Amino acid sequence: MKSESRLLSTGIDGLDNILNGGFPAKRVYLIQGDPGVGKTTMALQLLLHGAAKGESVLYVTLSETRDEIEGVAASHGWSLAPLHIHEMANSDDGPADRTENTLFVPAEVELGERMRSLLDLIDRLKPRRVVIDSCSELRLLAGTPLRFRRQILALKRDLVQRNCTMFLLENALEKGGDVLLQSLVHGVLELEQLAPLYGRERRRLRILKLREVKYRGGYHDFHIETGGIVVYPRLVASEHVRELPREQIISGVPGLDALLGGGIDRGTSTLLLGPAGSGKSSMAFCFAMTAATRGERSAIFAFDESEGTMFARAEALGMPLRQHVDSGLVRVKSIDPAELSPGEFVHEVRQSVEADRARVVVIDSLNGYFNAMIDEQFVLAQMHELLSYLGHRGVATILVMAQHGLIGAMAVPIDVSYLADTVVLLRFFEAQGRVRKAVSALKKRTGRHEDSIREYLITSSGLGVGPPLRDFRGVMTGVPDYDSQLPDLNHEEPIG
Repeated sequence: MKSESRLLSTGIDGLDNILNGGFPAKRVYLIQGDPGVGKTTMALQLLLHGAAKGESVLYVTLSETRDEIEGVAASHGWSLAPLHIHEMANSDDGPADRTENTLFVPAEVELGERMRSLLDLIDRLKPRRVVIDSCSELRLLAGTPLRFRRQILALKRDLVQRNCTMFLLENALEKGGDVLLQSLVHGVLELEQLAPLYGRERRRLRILKLREVKYRGGYHDFHIETGGIVVYPRLVASEHVRELPREQIISGVPGLDALLGGGIDRGTSTLLLGPAGSGKSSMAFCFAMTAATRGERSAIFAFDESEGTMFARAEALGMPLRQHVDSGLVRVKSIDPAELSPGEFVHEVRQSVEADRARVVVIDSLNGYFNAMIDEQFVLAQMHELLSYLGHRGVATILVMAQHGLIGAMAVPIDVSYLADTVVLLRFFEAQGRVRKAVSALKKRTGRHEDSIREYLITSSGLGVGPPLRDFRGVMTGVPDYDSQLPDLNHEEPIG
């Protein structure tokens, strides 16, 4: 295990987290990816971080001019004054014309001259970090794969002897990159850019190879914003396991709490399932509102509604959502699934839990969350990891999912009921010429619950849950049979 003094921090917190501290010093690394994915931005950020620590750093460009690099830096508000920039393509150190040389291969002579010029510059500046942009140009100068391999090996030997850490930038020539080049370096960092059919492009990275360091594998989302690259490490729930006491929390609606066997447990997830308009979000808000009255913090992530719409709806139900948001006890975050990657969303949730100390998290709805996923085949694994993490942190998670349809047989886009510890089902049904709502608890892993079906009311005074619908049969179908008159519940006072 390398000591911290042997690790070079990248200046990108998320990337350092993935690398378990940084890159081992005095080694050669390859950063590869398609044009526009962020290789130059990452390289500049890495060098500027080293310069801020008092290190001498060098950027060697073979394909771009100094003006172009300064333009990239200016877009992030950076000054390149602390950096040494060497334009090897415009260097006057090498011969101007090798086409008349008949004793040596022109490409080999020119490449050798440029490499000697670079080593002389390194001897003068003594940089600790060196970026060469790009390997594609070196490959063209070398002419053949054998000569290119020899030159990289020689450069690797010479720079390591000079206590330099070198980063090679490479445009991927084919899927997976140049295997020959990857075999020569100490580590390979691959950047990818994906273009969904709708919404902004998505970027992600992974470590293909890294010796000496136990890094975090898999894909990690990242985003380029003004100020540089932000990396969102993949969530690993097993890293957050800790023992927490079991404790129930209530919704504040007595009938609902009775249906749930007294409430829901901390560290568990509850799925509210039903058609659009059945009152799932309103029920979720109740848990957040009641937590606020206890002085606990909550976070509501809304994929389907704006903050203004949520405030208006909560106010119509007599819920002081805006008041709790203003006090800081409830955080409301409107999420645009076309603009936010899964990694960014997980980062937002973790910030609410770890920095803001949220004890209740509402995700409204899972339909919008699934739309934010690039690979639907992995959506359940990602959701399982997130729910496990929240459970380990002792957070009560409320998940909202809309079913397709209104009455009768209904379907869900993806079955996540087995992931949730508690499942609450809401239904519309017709009785006495009115459309009514029913609620039932289908399962609760952590304790007993009622198996009855109760009427569910949404009024201007709040939510209410009535007594069990004992005289009805077939409420779940939407058009039940009944033998006696249903009590008249057409009033504004919620039942407990």
